[in-house]
Amino acid sequence: MSKRSAGTAGLVLAGMLLAAGPAAAEVQVRYAAPERFTDAENRFASGQPLRVTLAELTRILVDLGNARLRPDERLDITVLDIDLAGFDRSGFASPTGVRVVTDATPPRIRLAYVLRRSGRIVAQGEDTVTDINFLLTSNPRFSTGGLYYERQLLRDWFAKRFPTGAERG
Repeated sequence: MSKRSAGTAGLVLAGMLLAAGPAAAEVQVRYAAPERFTDAENRFASGQPLRVTLAELTRILVDLGNARLRPDERLDITVLDIDLAGFDRSGFASPTGVRVVTDATPPRIRLAYVLRRSGRIVAQGEDTVTDINFLLTSNPRFSTGGLYYERQLLRDWFAKRFPTGAERG
């Protein structure tokens, strides 16, 4: 291969890498002993099962991480406990179950996290995320998907724990 064709091949490869765009942030979510979580599923055989709750929570965490983290960052989250907003009401047999939500039953999620930037740990810790005023700060009428109150709770946690450029300064 001549020097000229090798140089051209290198330019083509560099152009392809640039066209691919920056690498996306990576968010990994794990659950520690989910069968022992305080309240992550309906216990009265109606409503969403544990696997659906965990899938929805994973989607929320990954979406929030992708929106807030830099392309060179990786966030590993281990969910240690979940206590959903409200409580299951027995005696009702609807496909989605009945969950009674009052100001005395806020959502609570306990998690551990490690944030890496370019492979180096830049932040880590364990938080219990809750908000006693959750009914004042979130409105499920304007939300899509399940876990309305938990989604708002985690959105606020991400904003506080992982501020973006304008929020940092």
